Amino acid sequence: MVQDIYEVKGMTCDHCVKAVSSEVGALDGVTGVEVDLETGRVTVSSGDRLAYDAVAEAVDEAGYDLIGRREQ
Repeated sequence: MVQDIYEVKGMTCDHCVKAVSSEVGALDGVTGVEVDLETGRVTVSSGDRLAYDAVAEAVDEAGYDLIGRREQ
């Protein structure tokens, strides 16, 4: 199990949380997504480390900007 924390810019409400959770959660291998609206941190659990570009594309599809990743 891999857990990475991503920083997302632009989320301001529950709709934002749902949009990001839905798009990132649909990526192959993702087993869980937790979004902290106050900090902009998105914790993603997966079987293997996800490609940064794939997560960035999912966040972009939700309408927000991925600005970084902290590996755990």
